[in-house]
Amino acid sequence: MSKFPDCAKLNPKPRMTEDVITGTDNVLQNVVVYVSGGAAAMHSASAAPAIFDQKDCHFSTHVLVFQAGQELRMSNHDPLAHNIHPMPRINREWNKILLPGTPPSSYSLDSPEFIPVKCNIHPWMRAYFVVLQTNYFAVTGEDGRFRLPELPPGKYTVTAWHEVLGTQSKEITVGEGQQISVDFVFHAKPQ
Repeated sequence: MSKFPDCAKLNPKPRMTEDVITGTDNVLQNVVVYVSGGAAAMHSASAAPAIFDQKDCHFSTHVLVFQAGQELRMSNHDPLAHNIHPMPRINREWNKILLPGTPPSSYSLDSPEFIPVKCNIHPWMRAYFVVLQTNYFAVTGEDGRFRLPELPPGKYTVTAWHEVLGTQSKEITVGEGQQISVDFVFHAKPQ
C-alpha cells in the first residue's frame, strides 16, 4: 500500500528522479543557458510573472528560471495540499503551503541564486529556482536545444548550468545580424 494513496491516483507512474533527463543521442534536458557577462547581460525584470505549478503530485517545471525582482506566481492544481519550500543561501528562506482550491500565491526573490526547492509533504517533488539578473536565458528542452533572445553585437560570456553535471562557460562574439551556435558537452561524473 502506498504511503501517498492520493498521489498514486493522480500520478500512477511518477518519474523517480528528474536530476538527469536525456533524450535521443544523449541530449540533456533542463540545462539553464544564460548570458553571464557582456554588454547586454543585465536588464530590468520582466513584468510577466514566472509560473510555478503543482499538478499530479509533481512540480510542473523542474527548473524555473526568472529574474531577480520578477513576480513568481505559484499555484496548486491538485485536490490535495502541497507546499513550496525553497532553500536559498542568499535570499530569505520561506515555506508556503498551498491548499487545494486556493488562489495562486505570489513572491519575489531579490538576489541572483540557484535555489533547490522541495515539497515537505511529498519528498519526491523537487525542483530548482534559478534567479538571474539577465533576461537572456533559456532552458534546454527534450531535444537538448535552447534559443537565447537575440543579442545585440558584442562580446559575451554564455554559461550553461546543470544541477548534477555542473557549470561551463564559453566566450562568444556576436556580429551585426549574426546568429551564433554554441554547443555545450556535459560528461557524467564517475561515482
